[in-house]
Amino acid sequence: MQINRILEIVYILLNQKTTTAKQLAERFSVSQRTIYRDIDTLSIAGIPVYTEKGKGGGISLLPEFVLSKSILSDNEQNEILSALQGLTNMGTVDSDHALQKLSAVFSKSVTKWLEVDFSDWSYSNAKIFYDLKTAILEHRIIEFEYYSAAGEMTHRRIEPVQLWFKSKYWYIKGFCLKRQNVRLFKLTRIRELQLTNEKFEPRNLLEAPPEPESEKTESQVVEIILKINKKMAHRVLDEWSDRHATKLPDGNYKIIITMPEDEWLYRTILSYGEYIEVLHPPSLRENIKEKAKSIIKNNS
Repeated sequence: MQINRILEIVYILLNQKTTTAKQLAERFSVSQRTIYRDIDTLSIAGIPVYTEKGKGGGISLLPEFVLSKSILSDNEQNEILSALQGLTNMGTVDSDHALQKLSAVFSKSVTKWLEVDFSDWSYSNAKIFYDLKTAILEHRIIEFEYYSAAGEMTHRRIEPVQLWFKSKYWYIKGFCLKRQNVRLFKLTRIRELQLTNEKFEPRNLLEAPPEPESEKTESQVVEIILKINKKMAHRVLDEWSDRHATKLPDGNYKIIITMPEDEWLYRTILSYGEYIEVLHPPSLRENIKEKAKSIIKNNS
């Protein structure tokens, strides 16, 4: 887009002092005529940009020019400060300094209108977030021990691409050198994370669909119907969407969902204790009975 290109031209001139229309045209894959039109647009907007012909000439800004905060609207300034505030809440060390500097440039006080804490009460992730951010930005390989849902531990080395927050959990997306494919790793299952000095050439993976590591299942997908006592209403509201949960006339809840019958499902159902009933399928009901008997036996 033209506005993005024009703003980037300003920042290039601020950093490089002088450049040429040819260099800018090659950078943005446009014609030199388009670049000169952009320069005219900057001049009309009041940016003191000038061109000088001949050897050693080029496109420059007046030496005393400082990027004015007026380029950004009041609303855009607030949006930038709000975004930085969100990064600060994630524990990224540099964000707080940037937030304070920009608030001074914009002559705005920082209103802490939002508090975000992605960690649970016992899990501190500030250090791991900082290391992962560094690895992604500096294209450095990370390695760690990873525990699968089945309790299996494997050593992994990955080229990290992106941090994901999905369905109450943080994941790191990256190219797994062991599996030779794009994978998602849940942060809570990562141990002994090491940020190596090994660099990697970035792959075009942002749009590649990742596969959760060790979450594949051979279990058959079936329709499951559960009845949950109203005393567990807080959990129903936390864990089940309105699309799956229906409140019954007596205040209890019926859950209808299609998913694999696997160990995760068994653990979830058993965690409700006496407040849940499996209505369908019968095979799931019997499996829950057997697992409940094993629990009683182990604790008798």
